[in-house]
Amino acid sequence: MNQMNSPLIRIGVFYDGNYFLKISDYYYFQHERKARISLEGLHEYIRHQVAEEEDVDVRLSQITDSHFFRGRLSATEARDKDRLFHDRLLDDILMNLGITTHYMPLKTRDGRLQEKGIDVWLALEALELALHKSFDVIVLIAGDSDYVPLIKKLNTIGTRVMLLNWDFKYVDFKGENRVTRASQQLLEHATYPIGMHDVIDNGLASSEEIIENLFVNQPEPVAFPAPKPVRPTGPTAAGPVGTVGISTIKNLKNGFGFVVMPPNNLFFSYADMSEGDFNDLREGDWVEFTVGRNHRDEDCARNVRKVQPPQDSEEYEEEPEANSSDRL
Repeated sequence: MNQMNSPLIRIGVFYDGNYFLKISDYYYFQHERKARISLEGLHEYIRHQVAEEEDVDVRLSQITDSHFFRGRLSATEARDKDRLFHDRLLDDILMNLGITTHYMPLKTRDGRLQEKGIDVWLALEALELALHKSFDVIVLIAGDSDYVPLIKKLNTIGTRVMLLNWDFKYVDFKGENRVTRASQQLLEHATYPIGMHDVIDNGLASSEEIIENLFVNQPEPVAFPAPKPVRPTGPTAAGPVGTVGISTIKNLKNGFGFVVMPPNNLFFSYADMSEGDFNDLREGDWVEFTVGRNHRDEDCARNVRKVQPPQDSEEYEEEPEANSSDRL
């Protein structure tokens, strides 16, 4: 086959956004890599993988369209400025890479947020664009069996389907077992099913550049000057919302942790970091934080950042937690 005379392979990439973010969180919090998936690196991997499967030069394997589908809270519902910030940050990344975003409002049912209709919308857009833009290959980043009819229909019009899927399990911060696995039906109907969990682990073990580039580079740790220690005061020890405090960290696990602040301590998550990387934190580290309120109207720590231990840190000793009778 004369590769240079081969026609361009047009690739359309379609993300089930909730599935992709779950995968990225896994590599950031659970996997030994401790880094998020790079969308730019993933697209480069896709181009090379499609070129290999289609037996063409990688220069003839081009992503001509990419789309990201996800449920999202409205601005009114996402009152937490950190939630809005991270949504905007994701939007900026997608926009800079030319990925078209499609959002549907999340619905609250029985006290839980639910994502409805995203799979149908993704399937309709993928099929319509496959017909109008003549995609040779559609890359589907998803794992739900609801996409089986889409793959079957794409097969009938001659569009090959590459399915990027992951298979892993872990224990979350609540001690519950979590499993992510693609539908067997999806794997059976896809033209090119790619088990990314094995591809990544094997590629990292052999230091393959294209696999290394699948992850966002981690910044070098920043040394912060020691601030003047502030001990929040008040009936709950944490003080009113907006109080700036400094204390130590305890019970870090899977993207969540607590700042020592008796009697109950202050919960925070990776999304509450104002500077630095959550994965660089260790139990016992000193952090500066701002007292905030969560969606349950409980005290929590916001704008958390690692700082140097104060010179008089000996004065900061963790007080014993109140027993259950004290809290009644």
